[in-house]
Formats: sequence, structure tokens, C-alpha cells
Amino acid sequence: MDSLNPTLNAWAPRVLSIVRIMFALVLLQHAFVKLFSFPMAVNFAPVGSLPWIAALIEFATGLLLLAGFFTRPAAFLLAGTMAAAYFIGHAPRGFYPIQNGGSLAIMYCFTALYLVFAGPGPWSVDAQRTSNP
Repeated sequence: MDSLNPTLNAWAPRVLSIVRIMFALVLLQHAFVKLFSFPMAVNFAPVGSLPWIAALIEFATGLLLLAGFFTRPAAFLLAGTMAAAYFIGHAPRGFYPIQNGGSLAIMYCFTALYLVFAGPGPWSVDAQRTSNP
């Protein structure tokens, strides 16, 4: 079946990079809103609170994932953070993710987990570091 789609297969590594970059940009929005009330005004997460710590992790891992630098460790930390966010912040509000508002946390968790195994793709600092000894 793969031989029927040589063009799609050729683009797969580049699309992985695009998915990583877009994932990081969307993730960074959450960090910016929680930490800086940008691009929209919301209540700041109180310094030292779990949402504030999560926002710092989202910010740091978002920047690392955007650049594709230390992609696998950053994605691993983010996957754990998002799993904790789901079970601490969402699951107590109801069983179903659509009911408890946790759908996005689950998607972030499993997309980050995928990046742990798939890596950053060719358009990344990690790829440049390994190809240029």
C-alpha cells in the first residue's frame, strides 16, 4: 500500500516538522494567556500555583518544540504535564472529556507523546545537530 503513495511518503518527514511547529505555536498561546494575558485579557495564574507552574512548562516546552531543540525530552515533560492537568483539573468534573472540558488536554498529551517517539522531523535544531557532527 505504501508504494502507491510515494509522494505522500516523501513528504511525511516534512509534515512531521510542520505538525510539531503548529503544535508548539498553539501551545504557546495558552502559556502567553496564562502568564501575560496576551493576546486576550484573562486572570493571571497566581505565582506558585499549579496553573502557573503548568504555564511555565507550556512556555518552556513550547519554545523548545517550536525550534525542535531537545524535542523528545520536552515532549515527554509536556505529555506528563498535560496528563496531570487532565486528571487534576478536568477528570474530577465528570467522566467524559467533552463533559469535563478536558479534550484539549488529552490531545496535547497524546500529540506530545507521539513527538516523543516520532522525533522533531527534518526542519529542527535537533536534526541539524545530529547531521553536523
